[in-house]
Amino acid sequence: MAAKDLVETTVSDNTIAIFSKSYCPYCKRAKALITSKFPNVPTKIYELDEMSEGGEIQEYLLEKTGQRTVPNIFINKKHVGGCDAVTSLDSKGKLAELVGQ
Repeated sequence: MAAKDLVETTVSDNTIAIFSKSYCPYCKRAKALITSKFPNVPTKIYELDEMSEGGEIQEYLLEKTGQRTVPNIFINKKHVGGCDAVTSLDSKGKLAELVGQ
């Protein structure tokens, strides 16, 4: 299954993995926060709406995480959640800790 392999490889090979949609305002907010705070951290972002297999990837993410929505964010192989989860971690000072900086 290509979608499963792509997700698992992306999560294991990158400190931060973000599965996003290019038009989503929550995705834009989460990506801006992460890329501005951690510019030197290996981050992979997939825009599911721009990929032919985007629907399959989103289905696999639902199966893997129980989360249907984007952004779907992993940090150090751990599923973090979406935009609200990331901004909450940041406001509590725990996002940098999770990233390892």
